[in-house]
Amino acid sequence: MSNSILEGESAGFRQAQSPAQAQSPASTTAVMSMQQALNLALDEVLAENPRTLVFGEDCGRLGGVFRITDGLQAKHGEQRVFDTPLAESGILGMSVGLAMAGFHPIPEVQFDGFAYPAINQIVCQIARMNYRSRGTLPMPITLRVPSFGGIRAPEHHGESLEALFAHVPGLKVVSPSNPHEAYHLLKYAATRPDPVIFLEPKSRYWQKGEVDAARHDADGGSPTGAKVMRAGRHVTLVAWGAMVARCLQVAGLAAEDGIDVEVLDLRWLKPIDAEALAASVRKTRRAVVVHEAPLTSGLGAEVAQLITQACFDTLKAPVERVTGFDVPYPSGDLEDEYIPNIDRILFGIQRVLEYKRG
Repeated sequence: MSNSILEGESAGFRQAQSPAQAQSPASTTAVMSMQQALNLALDEVLAENPRTLVFGEDCGRLGGVFRITDGLQAKHGEQRVFDTPLAESGILGMSVGLAMAGFHPIPEVQFDGFAYPAINQIVCQIARMNYRSRGTLPMPITLRVPSFGGIRAPEHHGESLEALFAHVPGLKVVSPSNPHEAYHLLKYAATRPDPVIFLEPKSRYWQKGEVDAARHDADGGSPTGAKVMRAGRHVTLVAWGAMVARCLQVAGLAAEDGIDVEVLDLRWLKPIDAEALAASVRKTRRAVVVHEAPLTSGLGAEVAQLITQACFDTLKAPVERVTGFDVPYPSGDLEDEYIPNIDRILFGIQRVLEYKRG
């Protein structure tokens, strides 16, 4: 089965040329792509906070490789939205100085694999400065990272670094799964006094969906914690980023066979919403964690432990993990063999449903 995660638009989605064109005067709801939703969020953050700065390689005049910052320099000026040299360590080092000076930097590394040269600044400076200064130097930095695979890019242009960042004390990590989440999660992250690693699933940049700018959830919920994207009673699929859409596809197919799958979008990978995890799995009594990163020491291991710790007495099967393999993230056509596809996730569900003790 093909593993491309550039799924087409849902039949209910309307075409939108831009956030401004899509939104009607009488409504706060617009239909837009994730790229447009992120662009709108940055536009509003820049307008609301004069200390916000957006920068990175090609983020200024070009508007970014994925056009996330398109038009922002023309609107907000070259002093607030600007290009940087091709030096990730410099981009993040400059972010530290700007944060110390009272600004709220929103830097971008062009692709996730390009974050490696800046690990020293992220781990030794950004994550520790508030602790090192006993709270006198907070680091309100929102690092945008186009992340994960699915676009058949060359080596170092598709990675899954969430476990690396989540392991570092002092960092918060979040990944949106759709345009609505992208808009609200980025706006929320950009107001935090702490450094946030914002992992954007680049294979979902062109997915369209409704974005309600006035309310995060239909019930007025907040952009914190995990979120049930589809309720079910037989098994919980836990995912984040691009894999949420994949799990929703799986849930629809499983329903044809009478299997009621709950899909939990973890959203925040640091801190993890342990209460939401426990509530979902206590209901279904089975769990499958899905992510693109390699299996060994992947974030799925932490999620599985949190589930086991909270639900050990109610679990009907061990927590299953469906992940990438323990190899470097592949490029091009090999992604289809690496990224969890529908069949592999369905087999994971089958294993937990058929598990028998003893």
